[in-house]
Amino acid sequence: MIADDLTTKIRDGELPPGAALPPQRELSASYGVTLATLRQALQQLENDGLLLQQAGRGTFVTEPRPTYELHSMRGFEEDLREQGQTVATYVLEQKVTDPPGWAEALLGDGSPVVQLERLRLLAGRPVVHQLSYVRELELAEADFSERSLYAVLASRGVTVFKASEVIRPGVLDDQTAELLRQPPGTPVFLSERITYDPDMVAVVLDRATILGTAMEIRTDRALTGVSVQWTRPPT
Repeated sequence: MIADDLTTKIRDGELPPGAALPPQRELSASYGVTLATLRQALQQLENDGLLLQQAGRGTFVTEPRPTYELHSMRGFEEDLREQGQTVATYVLEQKVTDPPGWAEALLGDGSPVVQLERLRLLAGRPVVHQLSYVRELELAEADFSERSLYAVLASRGVTVFKASEVIRPGVLDDQTAELLRQPPGTPVFLSERITYDPDMVAVVLDRATILGTAMEIRTDRALTGVSVQWTRPPT
């Protein structure tokens, strides 16, 4: 009841981001519950990312966190812009090269590929570093500053059929920490995605580092929807 009511007020804008909730004793009295019951509801909303409890200061409504949706065949940029986020993409490097060993093994051969390195900024803050290897050599001259990789592939007549993605927790290494302007060791999500054409030939290999303090990953589950498998990460 308490959690549902506060969630509705937050979603409807009655409690905007940054707003402070009344003191806990006042809230518990207004809802007619004990402090223990109230604190359980507040903890639930904090776990859901809607509230932030700060010792000695109070409880505050959080800013909405951008999410990376797992149930679509879109890229980071399309996901985030649909959520109203201000996204900028900086191309750090774009060239034709031989793939490194790990990419060659996943793509299936050692043919030259387009190596595309990008940095994604949300509201001016760098939050995603992405390294892609693409079979279509014509994309070596494509402009990726305003269009997603998937959109450019579609414009070149490349049909994307499915993608396989693995996401695991990690921490920033020294090089990527400098790009994302965070201390080494900051928590991140490490994403590896292989995108296939209708003949099940791998056409794109992506490795992305997603700043864990800036984004959350979300998916919807249904009987015929996304298949989620939990595995132990490699040691």
